Amino acid sequence: MPTLDRRAFLCHSAAVAAVLAPSRSGAVAPGFKVHKWERDERNPILPPSPKGGAKEFDVGCCMNPFALRRGDEYWLFYAGADAKGHRRICLATAPVDNLAAWKRHGPLFDIGAKGAFDETWCVLPCVQQVGKRWHLYYTGRSSEAGTGLQAFNGIGLAVSDDLKVWKKHSDEPILKGDGFADWPENRGIAGGGRILEVPGEKGKPRYRMYYTLATGKPSKKLQEDQAKQSVVAHSDDGINWTDRRVMLRPRSEVDYENAGVIALNVWKTRTRYRAVYAAIGSKFGAYSICEAVSEDGLTWDRGEAGDNLALPPRGSGWESKMTEYPNVIAEGDKLRLFYCGNGYGATGIGTAVADPLD
Repeated sequence: MPTLDRRAFLCHSAAVAAVLAPSRSGAVAPGFKVHKWERDERNPILPPSPKGGAKEFDVGCCMNPFALRRGDEYWLFYAGADAKGHRRICLATAPVDNLAAWKRHGPLFDIGAKGAFDETWCVLPCVQQVGKRWHLYYTGRSSEAGTGLQAFNGIGLAVSDDLKVWKKHSDEPILKGDGFADWPENRGIAGGGRILEVPGEKGKPRYRMYYTLATGKPSKKLQEDQAKQSVVAHSDDGINWTDRRVMLRPRSEVDYENAGVIALNVWKTRTRYRAVYAAIGSKFGAYSICEAVSEDGLTWDRGEAGDNLALPPRGSGWESKMTEYPNVIAEGDKLRLFYCGNGYGATGIGTAVADPLD
């Protein structure tokens, strides 16, 4: 696996900012627009490994993509399911110009011990550089049967100096699904969003994490079983998180997001913030990928019903029932989207590209 060159990473970060913050002048165009995503004809580009083969760690699914770029390579962090259903955070790498040539490096760390918050699953990676170290935030799933979304009761943290060797910061979660007055007894929580650096005190960076409050409980009604809110928290050190707020709630009048909206994948353009996220509603009975815009990264506009549906399920193949877990990265003068299809990654990870919008 290649080593990380920090200077190369910083140069790439500047390139990302240039694409995500176009230099076009003039006022923001009126009306709500979504990106015109063009799906890759090779999708899914990272399907689960064949059963019985050499790679057993992701034979059940490849889900929750989170991409970084190192030179001419993508480093794709994702959750892979083994034959027993346990899910771990894995890494795959591929040349930017050949997204069908993935090298799978396997799990980065193991699931938790018996009784731990991450005993059965480690999923939904989010990677952020905090100071000189890398932080990988992930969602744990306990072994509590019959609790539905409430079994996802903590976001954990692993740390690394080189993006290759990872160690859990603690056996306990660094963020839990509490702290919201509307849901005082809630435990459910999930990651899958993005972390932004925003101005902090005395010129120091402050970290803003977009994640998901999973408030649903087992029910035959979709709106009760899959209830989720997109929320945010802030931190000065990447470990202690405060100032939790609700960003997006399900919209009862919009049939593709009347059950849940999950963590925003946010970036800043020249004039405002943009985000892609996944929503679940009665229209599809599952997830579809949507968009939102914001002037400050905290108050979001989704337009009218139908305006913000950006990448719905389609066809009869791998993404015919659902599209979910979107992650966006700059690629030249384009934006590249990684996302999952049917079965929460059971058919693998796909990709699409679009011209950036202001």
